[in-house]
Amino acid sequence: MAGKLVSRLAGGLLAVVMLLIVLASTSPAFAHAALIKTDPADGAVLAEAPVQFSLTFSEPISPLVLTLVKPDGTPVPLTAFRLTDQTVEIDNPQRLKSGTHVLSWRVISADGHPVGGSLLFSIGAPSEPPVVSEAVDWPQRSAIWIGKVFLYIGLFLGVGGAFTLAWLTQGGRAGQRFVTTAILGGLIAAPLSLGLQGLDALGAPLSHLAQPVIWRTGLGTSFGWTVLVALIALGLGLLSLAGPRPIAKPFALAGLAVVGVALAASGHASAAEPQWLTRPMVFLHGVGIAFWAGALMPLGLALKGQSAEAAPFLRRFSRMILPAVAVLAVAGIVLAIIQVQTPAALVSTAYGRLLLIKLGLLVFLFTLAAVNRWKLTALAEAGATEVQRRLARSIGVEMLIVLAIFGVAAGWRFTPPPRALAIAAAQPVSVHIHAPQAMADLSITPGHAGPVVASMIIMTGDFGPLDAKEVTLVLSKPDSGIESLKRTATKPGDGSWRVDNLVIPVPGRWTVRIDILVSDFEMVKIEAPVDIRP
Repeated sequence: MAGKLVSRLAGGLLAVVMLLIVLASTSPAFAHAALIKTDPADGAVLAEAPVQFSLTFSEPISPLVLTLVKPDGTPVPLTAFRLTDQTVEIDNPQRLKSGTHVLSWRVISADGHPVGGSLLFSIGAPSEPPVVSEAVDWPQRSAIWIGKVFLYIGLFLGVGGAFTLAWLTQGGRAGQRFVTTAILGGLIAAPLSLGLQGLDALGAPLSHLAQPVIWRTGLGTSFGWTVLVALIALGLGLLSLAGPRPIAKPFALAGLAVVGVALAASGHASAAEPQWLTRPMVFLHGVGIAFWAGALMPLGLALKGQSAEAAPFLRRFSRMILPAVAVLAVAGIVLAIIQVQTPAALVSTAYGRLLLIKLGLLVFLFTLAAVNRWKLTALAEAGATEVQRRLARSIGVEMLIVLAIFGVAAGWRFTPPPRALAIAAAQPVSVHIHAPQAMADLSITPGHAGPVVASMIIMTGDFGPLDAKEVTLVLSKPDSGIESLKRTATKPGDGSWRVDNLVIPVPGRWTVRIDILVSDFEMVKIEAPVDIRP
């Protein structure tokens, strides 16, 4: 009766966790790469069509889909572009008519995650902008999440379980059928996840999964390496199950190591700096999870079945689990500190909220494991039948918690870490202001509300040098009832003009005006909108 109650409670916990994952990760989709500068600027009104467009990101990216949508809604693929460092320069293939256009972009970040967006610009005068759908494709997102969970099951419960059967049992086969099934599920989930990655990268629906371009695109991302290496790990795990014990051991050990390599090949954590630290930490974290989680089902079934191998199996696992958990915990703490950075980010970001859910599950898991280790293990090793059954039930609950943790980890696929958000927030916002008499390149650092520094390069209307006598920066936001912020710029000697000690009180779209005193009798005023981030 108690066993059924525990199982029901664990099942209820799992359902609640899945709901929390959805709520915690329901936020706008971002990835590591953040768009920090565009030409033309978002919302700009131009006298004539630009020869080319440019997009500058906060980190290196690879373009996937670039599209120009005309005022009548006609999409024009943009296929001619050049990638220089973090900037994509895109050729405009045709003469554009008056009205509002949309430049839609989708790129892949260094961690293998796609990110997309769009900007508006008008030629001549603004018109009703064409409709560009940016709604979340929930069937696609759900499929990606499910694929991730089953890939984790294959790697951690399958390959990890194969290691357990080869190294911790004395020829026992309790749980072999489950481990084999987990590996086979992983062998299906791995290539399927690759196709889903291609769909997500190109923003395509599930119905396009069979198209070759989808698979080529998925394979071309860093996640492609994760899938290829994961298939090797799953194959090694399967070979270890099929071979005799002397051959099974090296195959199983190699498979366990390759699990760590697969996880370190892509993802939020492995893409973080410094990579000499983060990638080894991801490797150790993955190996630790596979060792612990992989042993649970074979051990639970051995105890439940009262087999002769159960006691020695439990004894060997008990000796090895403490150092394994220590390595797992240290690696996890290091990665969490690098990714989250500040305690406030735990509640203010979707990534942090998912981490809190995971930490809550881990506290429950560690508490349950500690009770099993210090109160039940010794009696179970001594052969106490009822204690062995109780320990088997407890291990079953641990398995449910582990599956819930897999679900949380898969949810991170759709949430950027606070580290990446902080990098994006620190980036400047830039705008090019062009008029017949003069023009300027303005940069505001950082590009969010609060204390900032503005720097300006002043030129003539034909890109020549302009020796201005005085430059004044004016920022206004009438819709928020804020009076104009007027600051006189200084010239530090590097050819630019600079405004220090400037505070932008609120985010949103501001109008920036630069007053350029060309001579004692001539003042040129140029202005443009600029978007200040929160």
